[in-house]
Amino acid sequence: MMWKFEIPATARTPAVTFDFAENHLKLAGESYPEDVTEFYKPVFEALDTYLARLGKASCRFDIELIYLNSSSAKAIMMLMDKLDAAAANGASIEVFWSYDREDDTMQELGEEFGEDLVNAKFHLEKMAE
Repeated sequence: MMWKFEIPATARTPAVTFDFAENHLKLAGESYPEDVTEFYKPVFEALDTYLARLGKASCRFDIELIYLNSSSAKAIMMLMDKLDAAAANGASIEVFWSYDREDDTMQELGEEFGEDLVNAKFHLEKMAE
């Protein structure tokens, strides 16, 4: 089993840091890739493999996005659905959505994502100054 899955950030794509050994997953930066499907496909595959083996363990998922386009928002929604399904199967999943305190749009988006989670715990947090 791979213990880490990482994609470095670019101007258009977020840094993906999945530390499976620590059960700590993170997306950070901006997300408006030219091809959302192409960018997120390996992310979903790594997440699916990990969640299939998580069982009843705990996982923390940090999302610190400064900007995302509507296609990326759909991809994040799919990520959330996968996390929520794992939580429904007994895993303890906590999602931390961090946003810039000046950014009402990202705060509202985080609130919307949080409302869609039924089984995973959701935390909305302002990023540190």
